[in-house]
Amino acid sequence: MFRDAFRRFVENEVTPFHEEWEKDGIVPRDLWLKAGGLGFLCMDVPEAYGGGGVKDFRYNAIVTEELTRAGASGVGFGLANDVIVPYFLDYATEEQKRRWLPKMCSGEAITAIAMTEPGAGSDLAGIRTTAIRQGDHYLLNGQKTFITNGINSDLVIVVARTDPDAGHRGISLLVAERGMAGFERGRNLEKIGLKAQDTAELFFDNVKAPLDNLLGEEGRGFYYLMSELPQERLSIAVIAASACEAALEMTARYCQEREAFGQPIGKFQHNRFKLAEMQTETTIARVFVDRCIRELNAGTLTAEEAAMAKWWTTELQKRVADQCLQLHGGYGYMMEHPIAKSFLDGRVQQIYGGTTEIMKEIIGRSMGF
Repeated sequence: MFRDAFRRFVENEVTPFHEEWEKDGIVPRDLWLKAGGLGFLCMDVPEAYGGGGVKDFRYNAIVTEELTRAGASGVGFGLANDVIVPYFLDYATEEQKRRWLPKMCSGEAITAIAMTEPGAGSDLAGIRTTAIRQGDHYLLNGQKTFITNGINSDLVIVVARTDPDAGHRGISLLVAERGMAGFERGRNLEKIGLKAQDTAELFFDNVKAPLDNLLGEEGRGFYYLMSELPQERLSIAVIAASACEAALEMTARYCQEREAFGQPIGKFQHNRFKLAEMQTETTIARVFVDRCIRELNAGTLTAEEAAMAKWWTTELQKRVADQCLQLHGGYGYMMEHPIAKSFLDGRVQQIYGGTTEIMKEIIGRSMGF
């Protein structure tokens, strides 16, 4: 029932407008209000704070799967539901939850997390943004980049150094709010894909963040990030598995309709074998991702398993999109065909949330190497 309801929402409120949003480079804020009003945001937030009160990642996965199926790559609900909400549920004080969660659930407050900097990506210990305590506030200074929901966001979890000399033990999480003096948005960055998603630079120039905007304990930020990243990486794997399924579905249909040398191109043995290979690997991806979702719900998903899911499914997504584009021939290179958009949108999947190489490093170290 939830899937049917959200699919109708996408069909009515997203699909007819997404192409225009890609030209604009941003999704309108009122879409968030509509989603929040229908219960499609923050499903695992307790009802007392305005959420759905259902702690089950399958609901999150359905939102991601349906948006991916529709090619609605600009809608940042997954970032809010899968990545941001856990930080507030796990580390926010009661006062902070009552202050922020109801607006997040309603769609009034759009959220983002600011980790990446111009000189620090996968190496989170290398961040240079600082938040130095001064009386009743932190003085926040620094720059972030590649921040999803960066233009639209009202609440931004900022990864900053509260003790510049303490290495990863000096990292904390602070919530920056829209309107704070010195908090500025830079460019809405132009990307090769995800055109409707507002991805921005953020600047913090002597921003006075109140002490009660500290999320969790001071100096525990790096630990919090490491604890929450497995769910973020599984969320990316859900996108990947869904994108493979969508690309394969549209390509199989095209191979039945497109004819060459007097027969559908899917009848040629080489093409049939390619389709069979992709069908098999896509099924394997789905089975493993679904297993990881069950483990996440049970509280047993490990960082290594999440890394396996993230790197393998996203690399498969890249390969499937490339092979499906090839099967479309020249039409696959035209933006009017959805496979071209799928090819471009998917390329970042092997980069954000930790690169493929970092995922392999995590797995290799877990093996004792």
